[in-house]
Parts: sequence; C-alpha cells; structure tokens
Amino acid sequence: MIVVVGSVALDKVKTPFGQVDEMLGGSATHFACAASFFTKVGLVAVVGSDFPDEHIDFLTARGVDLSGLETQDGQTFRWEGYYEYDLNQAHTIDTQLNVFESFKPKLPENYKDTEFLFLANIDPDLQQAVLSQVNDDVFSVCDTMNYWISSKPGSLTDLIKKVNLCLMNDSEAREFCQTFSMLESARKLIALGPEAVILKKGEHGALLFTDATHFAAPAFPIEEIKDPTGAGDSFAGGFLGHLAKTGDLSEPNIRKAIIYGSVMASFNVEGFGAQRLVSLTNDEIESRFDLFRSITCF
Repeated sequence: MIVVVGSVALDKVKTPFGQVDEMLGGSATHFACAASFFTKVGLVAVVGSDFPDEHIDFLTARGVDLSGLETQDGQTFRWEGYYEYDLNQAHTIDTQLNVFESFKPKLPENYKDTEFLFLANIDPDLQQAVLSQVNDDVFSVCDTMNYWISSKPGSLTDLIKKVNLCLMNDSEAREFCQTFSMLESARKLIALGPEAVILKKGEHGALLFTDATHFAAPAFPIEEIKDPTGAGDSFAGGFLGHLAKTGDLSEPNIRKAIIYGSVMASFNVEGFGAQRLVSLTNDEIESRFDLFRSITCF
C-alpha cells in the first residue's frame, strides 16, 4: 500500500479548451487516482462539510482507502486558476485554504507500517511530522512548490535530508539550489541525502539523477490536451504506484516507473481534473506504455 498525504480540493479551472467549476482536485487526489491503477492507496487529507458525496463515491470506487480523510465543519480548500496557450504555466486567481489551513495530518494506525509514502505539496514542517509517524523502512518521496522554497527553505532542506527520493520541477530545483544548471541542481539535492532526484519538465518530460547516473524520459506526445492541472501529481502516482506494485527499487525499475508516471500524466491532461481517469482502463495504460517504449527505442 501507498500512503499519500496532501490536499483534496474543489477547483475552478479555465483553459483555452473550456472551463469547469467545482471540480475534484488537489495534490493527494490526483496522486491517489493515478496510483490506484497499480496498488492500494491510503489517502490522508481534510475536506469541509460541503464536500460533495459524489467525489467520495468516485474515490471509493477507485479503491482509494479514505479512513485517513477528515471532514471538518467549514468549507473545503478551493483553488481557482487559468492557463493560456503555455500550458506549463498555471495562473492563480484565488486560493481559499479554508479547513486546509489548520490541517494537522494524523495517520490511522494501519497506515503507519506502509512501505511507500508520498508527501505531496504541503508545508514541509507537516511533511516532516508525517514522516515521523511511519516506520523507518518506508520508501519516502516528497514534492514541494516555489512558495515553500521561498518561505521555509530551512524546513524544506531538513525534509529533503530525510527522504529517499526528492521530486521537483525544473524551475523549483533551480530556485532552491540557486543555479541555472539542472545537473548542478540535481547534484546539490543528492548531496543533501536522498538516493535519487526526479526533475519534472512538464511537456518536455522528466530527468532522473542518482549519484552515479542519470536518465532522461520525454513526455508522451498528446494530440488533445484539455487541462494540465494535477499532471505532476499523476506522474508521481504512476511512478510510485509501479514501484509499490512490483516492490522492485532497482534503478532499471525506477526508470520503468518514470515511464508509467509519464503515461498516467498523459491521460490526466486529456480531461479536466480527474475526468479522464473515470473511464481509463488498465489495458489503455499498458497499450500506451508499449507505444511509449516503441517511440523512444533506438
């Protein structure tokens, strides 16, 4: 099982291809939906009393364990934003933390022995608090964002020292490491302690770095993109989902997991929010994985 700790939200998103209000979103949501195609997922987050039952039903139908999902009096976390034709750049219009502002993650007892943990984009102090609740043998992966890099660099540094794998996008890595070089950024991050670093490059793929080697994977070419929201978390879900399914943490399998991550991200962007994952099948995932292999082999 994988445990994910992050946000569950209601999003309002506008892209050049349409607009959707009050759609299911949040980092933990996108991760859990993607990872659930590979293994069991336990979700730790908080929602308000206004959170629609239909979203609970959808997550439950996907096999996501919601015993770690708290419901508090008040409003659910909401994010509103838009994308122009540069779909790598989200423009925030409004953020309402609501019940998420006072979120203090507490893992159910049956989550504490998990073998895999994804610390989605939340306060690094909270991420460390979650890490202290699980067993020492857990394979932990953390994500972050520019806000935490600028506001809590010390706490984020302490977190990175404790995880097995650090996940950032390319601009975040450059900002955190104070360099324009992707390679230097990766070296500085690995020097802090993680066994590996994955730098996400949006529509340009992802890069894996260890202290001995690196691997570059392109993004899967998509003909019709509707909404890139949550693509990075879907990538993480496919990536860690494959590792949890196989139980193989060798570098060759980590490379394979990156391709599964890219496959899940490619499906995520084909619809608004998690819409595309409603109808997605495992056969489609494997078919796209095979196609991905064929277009990158030489």
